[in-house]
Amino acid sequence: MPGDESLEQALAGGSPQRVGWFRFYFADERWEWSPQVQQMHGYEPGTVTPTTELVLSHKHPDDYAQVSTTLEQIRRSHKTFSTRHRIIDTQGNVHSVVVVGDQLYDEHGAVVGTHGFYVDVTPNPGVTDDMVSAAVAQIAENRATIEQAKGMLMLIYRVGPDAAFDLLKWRSQETNVKLRVLAEQLIADFTGLDYQETLPSRSTFDHLLLTAHLRTDSDGQRAGVS
Repeated sequence: MPGDESLEQALAGGSPQRVGWFRFYFADERWEWSPQVQQMHGYEPGTVTPTTELVLSHKHPDDYAQVSTTLEQIRRSHKTFSTRHRIIDTQGNVHSVVVVGDQLYDEHGAVVGTHGFYVDVTPNPGVTDDMVSAAVAQIAENRATIEQAKGMLMLIYRVGPDAAFDLLKWRSQETNVKLRVLAEQLIADFTGLDYQETLPSRSTFDHLLLTAHLRTDSDGQRAGVS
């Protein structure tokens, strides 16, 4: 229905402040933060140039060693990663964040860094959750798919429903793939994994999440689906 299509585009077109991207280049220790990640750390967009020292300076003292060790492992192994820890912004507020990174390649196919996203999962009741929930309910034929994808993200990354929806919506916006189509692709990817009683490693899910858009066609539809 046209109304539902417009509503889905409006939902996918937002810019949730709780989700943003980052890039880290190994050779020169160069970082890039999206405006949303700068805001998570308490900076106005465009007013800070992140460095490794600055990144680590915002980590909660109790989580500093964990993050520092993870960063060193990434430099050494060049593998995908995901971590959940706390950061302290410039105003002294504590944020609980999930950070997921995948391999960053140059034009020759060599791994030159890591890139991915931050999602702020700090409880923040009453922002626009009721409005978002009401809007999603109107997309009747798409709701089940979106809710299923949200449930998978909640289970894998141990986040709440609002953070999971923000994450799904952000990936839709960043990759220009419709929310429903991206949800369908993630469901197909996750349920298509071959495993027995033990779930695959977190890095397997990280990679699928960050590359799901590549398995849809140029029109933002699932490959092979009209």
